[in-house]
Amino acid sequence: MSDTTQLTAVHFGAGNIGRGFVGLILHNAGYEVVFADVNSDLIDALAASESYTVHEVGPDARDWTVDHYRALNSRSDEQAVIDEISTADVVTTAVGPSILKFVAPVIAAGLAARDSALPRLQVMACENAIGATDLLREEIAGRLDDAALLDRAIFANTAVDRIVPGQPGDEGLDVTVEDFFEWVVEREPFGDEIPDIPEASFVDDLGPYIERKLFTVNTGHAAIAYHGFVRGAESLSDALAMPEVRVEVEAVLEETKTLLVAKHEFDPEVQQKYLEKNLVRFSNPALSDTVVRVGRAPMRKLSRHERFVGPAAELAERGLPHGALVGAISAALRFDVPEDPESVELQTLLASDATAPEIAERITGLEQGSDLLIEIATAVGAARTGR
Repeated sequence: MSDTTQLTAVHFGAGNIGRGFVGLILHNAGYEVVFADVNSDLIDALAASESYTVHEVGPDARDWTVDHYRALNSRSDEQAVIDEISTADVVTTAVGPSILKFVAPVIAAGLAARDSALPRLQVMACENAIGATDLLREEIAGRLDDAALLDRAIFANTAVDRIVPGQPGDEGLDVTVEDFFEWVVEREPFGDEIPDIPEASFVDDLGPYIERKLFTVNTGHAAIAYHGFVRGAESLSDALAMPEVRVEVEAVLEETKTLLVAKHEFDPEVQQKYLEKNLVRFSNPALSDTVVRVGRAPMRKLSRHERFVGPAAELAERGLPHGALVGAISAALRFDVPEDPESVELQTLLASDATAPEIAERITGLEQGSDLLIEIATAVGAARTGR
C-alpha cells in the first residue's frame, strides 16, 4: 500500500502490454506498480521474481530493468486488490475493452473503502478503444450504492500506441517492444492534480490524437495484413516488402492523412513524418507480426466507425478521394481464415443468398443508397465472384 513517500499504481493486466508499456512507464515515473491479473501462472511468476527486462528494438534500441513491483491475483485475492486500490495513487488497465466490466467491481469496492481525506484516485484505461475510461467509469458507477463515491476518483481517457509483437515462448517475464510509443492523456479531468508521469503527454483535446493513431497505425497495420494475406505473405514485414502491397498501403495512408489534416488541422508536414515513421515501424522485422493475427476479427474492423469505413465515409462526405480505403476493404473481404470466428462469419455471409448491397450494409453499418455503400457493394460482388 502507499505510504507518505512512495507513489503506488495498481495496474490491471500483467500481460506483455501491461509489463512492456504501461508498467514500464509507471515504473520509470517512480511508482511502485502492483500488477493485478487473473492468470495465476503469470502472477505467481511475477510475485516470485525481483525484476524483468523490457527489450526495446528499433533505431533507439535499449534494455530497461523493471523492479520494485508486486503482483496480486485479482480472482483469488480480490480483497487484497481492493485494499491496494483504497490507498493507491493511480489505477490503470490494459486488459481489452471487453474486460473492463470485470475489473469495474473491484475498483468500485476500492473507491468505497477509500478514505475521503485521501487525494482522488487517478484512473486511466489504456485500451485500444475510443473513450475506454468513460466506459470503465460507467461500469464502476453501476456498481456503487452511492454515486457520490465516484468523486473519490478522477477519470481520464487516453490514447495509447506501442507495437508489442508476439513473444517467443522462452522469454519468461521479459518483453520485447518497439522503441517508439505514445501515451496521450486528456488533461482537463485532472485540473491542478495532473499526475507526474514524464513519459505521458497531457493534452487539452484528446480526440484528434485518438483518430490520428486509429487512422494511421491501426488502418495501416490492417491494410498491410489484408493486402499481404491476399498475396500470400506470412508476416507484416514480408508483406510490406512486396512493392504492390507497399503502394496500396501508402495510398491508404495518404488518404487518411488528407482527412486528418482537413478535420483536425494537423500540420501536413508533421502528419507526413508521423506516417513515414509508422511505415518504418511496420517494416521492422524484429517487431513483425503475422498477417493472420493482425487481420483477425474482420467484421469488427470493417464496421462503421472503425479503421477503414470510418475514414472512407468522412472523406466521401467531403468529396475527397477514398479509393485506396475501398481497395483495402476489398482485400479484407478475402480474409479467409477458418480459425478466426469473424472470418468464418464474413465468408458465410458472402456465400449467403443476400444481395451484395445487403451484405455491404450488414458488414459496414452504412445506410442504403449512400455512394460509399454502393462502392463497397461492388467490392462485395467482386469478392463473391473470386470465391
